[in-house]
Formats: sequence, C-alpha cells, structure tokens
Amino acid sequence: MSIALGCIADDFTGASDLAAILARSGHKVGLRIGVPAADDVSEPAPFEVIALKCRTEPVDDAVAVTKKAANWLMARGADQFYWKYCSTFDSTPDGNIGPVAEALMARLGTNQTIYCPAFPENGRSIYMGNLFVGDVPLDESPMRDHPLTPMRDANLMRLLAPQVQGKVGHIAWPDIAQGAAHIAGQLRGLAYNGIQHIVPDAISQADLAAISEAVQDFKLITGGSALALDLPRLLAAKGSVAATDAEIIAPETAAGNIVLSGSCSAMTRAQVADYSAHAASLRLDPLALADGPDALAQARQWLASQDPDAPKIIYATAEPDDVALAQEKLGRDKAGQVVEDALAALAGDAFDLGIRRFVVAGGETSGAVTQALATDRLGVGREIAPGVPWCFANRAGETFAITLKSGNFGTEDFFTRALKMLD
Repeated sequence: MSIALGCIADDFTGASDLAAILARSGHKVGLRIGVPAADDVSEPAPFEVIALKCRTEPVDDAVAVTKKAANWLMARGADQFYWKYCSTFDSTPDGNIGPVAEALMARLGTNQTIYCPAFPENGRSIYMGNLFVGDVPLDESPMRDHPLTPMRDANLMRLLAPQVQGKVGHIAWPDIAQGAAHIAGQLRGLAYNGIQHIVPDAISQADLAAISEAVQDFKLITGGSALALDLPRLLAAKGSVAATDAEIIAPETAAGNIVLSGSCSAMTRAQVADYSAHAASLRLDPLALADGPDALAQARQWLASQDPDAPKIIYATAEPDDVALAQEKLGRDKAGQVVEDALAALAGDAFDLGIRRFVVAGGETSGAVTQALATDRLGVGREIAPGVPWCFANRAGETFAITLKSGNFGTEDFFTRALKMLD
C-alpha cells in the first residue's frame, strides 16, 4: 500500500489533531513520532502523519527535519503533502511556517500553496486575511502573551511575508463564498501574477470544504487540521484511496491515570483549576527545578505515594506574570526545558507505577512525554473534543492510552471528560 497523503506536523499535539480529523473518514491513519528510520518496513497507512517537534526550533533545523520527513514519505509513494501547523499560526517573524513551506514547495517542484489555519469548530476563523480566536483578533486573544510564540498581529499576510521569499496574496471571503470553481479560478489568476503564497478567508466548515475542493490537486497544502477534513472524501472520489466506513475500536488499557500539564494557555489554566478541585495535585516550579535535583526528587516521591487509579495532576501551568518571571530569571529556553524534562521523567515513573492512561496538555510537553514513553507510532482513537483524540501505543508489551491536547483546545472539564471516555 502506498501513501495517498503524506502529512508533516510541527508539534505532537498538532499531529494528533490532524490524525483525528483524518480518522473521522474511517480510513486508517498512521501517526509516527519523529521521522521513521529509513529501513522501517512497517506497512504505511493511506494517510500518514509524522509528528515533529520543530515549531520553535532554529529555522535551518526545522527545514532539515521536515525535508527528511518528506523524503521518507516520498519513498513510500506519497506525492501529495500536507504541512500542518497550529490553528493560531504559532510562529516568529523568521518562521517556521513559511520557510518550511517554501522548502517543501521546492522539494515537490510546485510554485503555489495556501495557508489556512482556520478551525471553525474550535472558534478559529479568517476574515479579510485576519485570524480570529472566537470573536477577537488573534493579537487580542491570550495568544498575545504566549510564552514561546507571542502573536502580536492578527493579519496572516503580514505575519507570513517576512518568513518567505515569494509573494503573498489573499482570497477574500466574497470569492470563497462563490465555491470551489471560483476559488480555483482566483488561484490561477494569482499564480499568473507570480503570487505563490495564498491566504484564503474561511469562517465556516463549508468554506473549508470549498477551499479543499479547489486545491485538491495541489502538491502541497498547508494549514490547520480542519482544512483536511474533506480530503479523504476527495481522494476517494478520484480513486486514490478506497471508500470506507470503518469504525474506530479502542483497545483495553489498565485504569491507572495521570494528567501532566505544561501548557500555560488561558484554557489550560481553567482546565487545571477545574480538575484540581477534585484531584490530588502538585505544581512544579521552574525556578525550583532549575535550582537543583531536590524539586524533581520531591515530585517523584509525591507521585509514588499516590494511588495509581485515583485522579491526580502534576502541572507547571501558571499565570502569564509567573511565566514571565521564570523566563526573566532562567531565559525562555531553559524555563521551558526544565519543565519538559521534569514532566518527561515523571511520565516514565508513572508508567513504572502502573499508570496506563495519560492526559497531556501543551505541545512542547506532549513531545517530551511521548518521547519519554519511548513510542514511535500511535494508533488513533475517538476524539474527546474536536481535534483531540485518544491515541494508543505499546510499551514493554503493554498497551497505554495517551491524549495530546493543544493548550487552547477543549472545554474546562476536558481532563475529567477524557478519562471518563475510557471507562
């Protein structure tokens, strides 16, 4: 079996988000953690998603690893690609969204793509080129103070232009509303004028369906996960994959559970508060973790003293002022790294203590925890919330469940609802 659509995601939560959206079609979806080995002989799925941890890496490193992922997918038959990033366009003035897209365009020999992070189910929409989170522009949302990628502009063309060499253009909503054929004509006109990077407006899933149909033959599509919802249907209509209505069946797992949260988003702060009201909780302080091994040792002792089956949460989630203080004292990278390292170590301890159900919040945290659990492939289960599925893997001969939640996704009771789903 060859790959019908090869997908590359810039973090682990985004990868599981995209895998969940594709899995709604009933098709098998492969979720790979990191670039698989060149000699990997496992049978590829029609839809393969490679989860990378490159959102905030140096640009050259991000480009190199995504090209390596593309080469692996191409070697297994993929000739159409999806570059997936966050629905809030998390990036810096240098990248990594634009540089990676241009590198993939060059690798695939194509001269035009689109950028569409809209996810209407989760309140992300694009109007007149501006990205909205709920009813406020991106730069007025809590993303303004994101600790790693503060988003201080809502205009996607202005955000993208410094990241790419080619020209940036826009398709406004009145044109989107006229449907796929009209959108395709707009894209051809922009291509004729040498405009390579196109931001289409999208305020509903119907808009995304029309955009997907218009770009279904593009060698490279880029966006959030919601844009991919209709691609399996379109590929099946062309005969690239067989039609299916298979049901997702989750494997059994032991009952031990834990929530690990490193995200400091507004929604995750609310989720931590909600769960901590009825669960044993431990907060990690990055300053204490950086000061020496005692803080982590105490956290490990606390975890070992807990009932594996009882609700519990370990978190570094904090208010923006506390995050800023830690970054001021430690530097941005170290403040994040000490938390990731601690949560990764605690995830390994949790598994050794019999815990087999992991709820993880935050993109960087999800990457660290997944790698700590030494898994390189996840099976995709049912969604807990739009774009957040339960996933399943094997370690030391035992099945465990893990969900990787992007910081702003889910409702306040997400942690409770997630664990109840497995019961």
